[in-house]
Amino acid sequence: MPVISSSFVSPLWFPSRHVQTILPALLPRRHHYSPVRERLELPDGDFLDLDWFRSGADRLAILSHGLEGNSRNGYMRGMADALHADGWDVLAWNYRGCSGEMNRLLRYYHAGDTGDLRLLIGRAAQTYARIAVVGFSLGGNITLKYLGEAPPHPAVVSGVAVAAAVDLQACVRRLDRHADNWLYRQLFLKSLCARIEAKAQLFPGQLDLAPLNRIRGIEEYDDLYAAPIHGFRGAADYYARSSSRQFIPAIQIPTLLLSARNDPFLTAECFPTAEAEANPHFTLEAPDSGGHLGFLDFQRGIAPWTERRVVEFLRSF
Repeated sequence: MPVISSSFVSPLWFPSRHVQTILPALLPRRHHYSPVRERLELPDGDFLDLDWFRSGADRLAILSHGLEGNSRNGYMRGMADALHADGWDVLAWNYRGCSGEMNRLLRYYHAGDTGDLRLLIGRAAQTYARIAVVGFSLGGNITLKYLGEAPPHPAVVSGVAVAAAVDLQACVRRLDRHADNWLYRQLFLKSLCARIEAKAQLFPGQLDLAPLNRIRGIEEYDDLYAAPIHGFRGAADYYARSSSRQFIPAIQIPTLLLSARNDPFLTAECFPTAEAEANPHFTLEAPDSGGHLGFLDFQRGIAPWTERRVVEFLRSF
């Protein structure tokens, strides 16, 4: 299953990568299932907030969100609805500090942090015979890294990454240096810097806030805060060790990477064609359009095509 042609076609009147990215996040959708929230206490004294969609199935899909997202983002709720309707129980989890309540430790989450996902899978495997992992954007990178950095839990049968930033440095530099990405960059920085301000109040004297107002890019933020807080030597070390592309050759279960060629966040480095051609377990599907987590074709109202495609892929296994 190397590089495959995609069935996704964006309407001719819907061509802009930015419209394809922004409009799906703004359109109101009615969700058919309501989650049950669970707080999971962690061995290190921290916690995770989990949203469960249960119907007593023997298979579970675990959904991982994007940068500064949460379990109740539209793309997470839509995918949860689609999978739940197809007979899956679904777990949509929040990274540390992303559920609306700040986590207890100085650390929070980062793009290569697979430890919490690994813990959740091990815990869920006590109940579910089959587990699929599905990640979006930053969560897609975490998902692919988990699948390739070490053998996954035997209960994990398949994986999907949507719009995954598999080369973190290339993606961050695209966000930082392309003028047409200014809005996304500012939104991310506003949220990330507010997180550091909140951490500084919780941990007096442990963070230097002096540079915070001078930060103009995500790479600068990562170098000053995200990397050292999480044990990296700097942004370059963080990106090199956390990018999932290097782990794709080792993936040994059926896995799909689904990304649009016109995604404003992704560069050519995020379309690992050679790895797909060499690994029979890894599929790359890259339609020409779709934006970042957009993929509206309006064939079923405003439900993104990705929901149908992910359900179809997971059904195959």
